[in-house]
Amino acid sequence: MKKGLFITFEGNDGSGKTTISKLVYEKLSEMGYPVIYTREPGGIDIAEQIRNVILDPKNTAMDARCEALLYAACRRQHLIEKVLPALEENKIVLCDRFIDSSLVYQGIARNIGIDEVYAINEFAIEGNLPDATIFLHVDLDTGLSRIESRGSKDRLDNESMNFHRMVAEGYEKVCKLYPERMHVIDATKTVNEVFQNTLDVLLEIIKSYD
Repeated sequence: MKKGLFITFEGNDGSGKTTISKLVYEKLSEMGYPVIYTREPGGIDIAEQIRNVILDPKNTAMDARCEALLYAACRRQHLIEKVLPALEENKIVLCDRFIDSSLVYQGIARNIGIDEVYAINEFAIEGNLPDATIFLHVDLDTGLSRIESRGSKDRLDNESMNFHRMVAEGYEKVCKLYPERMHVIDATKTVNEVFQNTLDVLLEIIKSYD
């Protein structure tokens, strides 16, 4: 590779995004690629502390704009402390969630507005958008049934059915906004099938940057 590559994973709740991104990371590592795995919100100490505040089920009084600002602050610290240094070392960065999550969850599901949330995040990321984004698509009912099977739920998992519906619709809008970098994967299939399809797409992306 001639330069670092920034690849993000997105998906509505229950898409299997975290499972698949970790499996792909492990496989690319085995294949000898210079890859790191990270997540949002979190990825580094300061951002993990902010994550705990955002997702704590007790913080039901959190204002929507406060939530959006906390995500942006978290993203900024994670970007400058972990993502950009790795890209400068010509590594492949696989990140579980990034700016698209904020556009969907806060911009659309929280009714703040995509443009308003993008403006907050533009200040935070200074134009450092992903080179490519893997979107794991799952229908609303399947996603929600997977959430119900989880042991513990965070503050966003506990949101209303309408909120989760708006998230699903929001991702459809964001995929249409950025068709050039969005790679849609059918996440309703088996874990192994989704993993293999995702890996095939990622290898093609990597080759295109060689």
